[in-house]
Amino acid sequence: MHLDAKLCYRVLQSRDPRFDGRFFVGVRTTGVYCRPVCPARTPKRENVRFYACAAAAEAAGFRPCLRCRPESSPGTPAWLGTSATVSRALRLIAAGALDGGSSEALAARLGVGERQLRRLFQRHLGASPGSVARTRRLHFAKKILDESSLPIAEVALASGFSSVRRFNAAMRNSFHKTPSALRAAARGSSSKASATQASCSPTPAAQGSSARISSTPEEGGALTFKLAFRPPYDWEALTAFLAARAIPGVESVSAESYRRSVRVNGNAGVVEVSPCKASNHLLARIDLLEARHLAEVVDRLRRLFDLSADPQAVAAQLGTDAGLRPLLRRRPGLRVPGAWDGFELAVRAILGQQISVAGATVLAGRLVERFGEPLGARLDCGIEALFPRPEVLVEADVATIGLPGARARAIRELARAVCEERVGLDFASGLDAAVASLAAVPGIGPWTAGYIAMRALGEPDALPSGDLGLLRALSNGAHKARPAELEARAEGWRPWRAYAAMHLWMNETAGRSKRRSGTKEC
Repeated sequence: MHLDAKLCYRVLQSRDPRFDGRFFVGVRTTGVYCRPVCPARTPKRENVRFYACAAAAEAAGFRPCLRCRPESSPGTPAWLGTSATVSRALRLIAAGALDGGSSEALAARLGVGERQLRRLFQRHLGASPGSVARTRRLHFAKKILDESSLPIAEVALASGFSSVRRFNAAMRNSFHKTPSALRAAARGSSSKASATQASCSPTPAAQGSSARISSTPEEGGALTFKLAFRPPYDWEALTAFLAARAIPGVESVSAESYRRSVRVNGNAGVVEVSPCKASNHLLARIDLLEARHLAEVVDRLRRLFDLSADPQAVAAQLGTDAGLRPLLRRRPGLRVPGAWDGFELAVRAILGQQISVAGATVLAGRLVERFGEPLGARLDCGIEALFPRPEVLVEADVATIGLPGARARAIRELARAVCEERVGLDFASGLDAAVASLAAVPGIGPWTAGYIAMRALGEPDALPSGDLGLLRALSNGAHKARPAELEARAEGWRPWRAYAAMHLWMNETAGRSKRRSGTKEC
């Protein structure tokens, strides 16, 4: 992938945090690669090289900087500057597709040959799929070493390594230090920076969950991770959206935190995410029985809170629409809320067909109460159950929760399609293919399919064009907008139509609230 060296060096000199994670800087004189916000002295122009991703820098022989910690940079947007195939492959790799699988299997899921996939990765990223996956494992291992007290063997397992010996060798090869030495260095630097860390205090509701722990998950403790993002970030808007749609017994949302039950490969637990004041990251508290699923949990949380988004790139494109400009100024850090589980979100979308958000929330709570799996007394926070599995809902009498027969059948048909792998709620399919496969399920129309693609699949260009709220937002007093008109106007929003939809939804919701309260727009 070609990077403008002159522009990259200008960014490096400015240390602009908005470019953190967009590229990495290899320094020939030291042999390390850094983030563009590294506090070290700026090297001379002739001594630096620029890389599109950390894996490309490591493939060129550079090792990670222990000062700016490249593993802590915000995730590079998978769709920014890459082909659609590479974008989907990156999201599958982030979900662990190559931790236990092969490049051939990954290519098959994407519908291309392995050689073609390698060529695409080399062209767009300058690194192979295997290199990207290996760098991901190493960076996550470094993060666990820095932010937890898990035993080294557990760190190796949690970061996707099959043996401690291979883990130790990979860490020495990449960081030029053993895992124990890296942890000792991190402990030393963190004690010196205690005053700085004090400014990153969690909100009152999250106090007590952000401290570094000494117990392992097996002993009943929880691990806390920092989830970085590119500012600005509108936590208030995102949690308000999630709170209105929170599933009783499964999710609990407030202005200070988001909590929910989780299931990862049969391993149940509870996660909690809270904002960190005066710092560009969220705090995630993860309570699981097994550490080996931590990488997948962290990746799912990043997708749920849309932490890899680049708000500057989104605003640059959407700002070309005069109608969206005031909305972008009003909420510059608005994100598209994702989903913890694709099937759960898809069922929630079906429940919400033709009824209010509040009504769908009531039905979702009944569904969990009737068919969900009790979680047990893990935390005293209102989290009581796990969402029903597809296998449970295939033959379930869903209509008993007060659901019309057509929607009950739609949920059963969706569950059957997922179990039979006719619908894949992952990132292997492109936007059009994903929408088509979902719309083929009886009871799922274009609106529902687009909404699922937008949130469950994290498609930044998804657009539920038949949504009444979006059509109302584009209508005036005498003219009612039609889906075709919305789609035509939305051509100028691509590839960020999902973000435009969120801005219009939030504005339309705020307008309804003002009308009900009798206040006027300022």
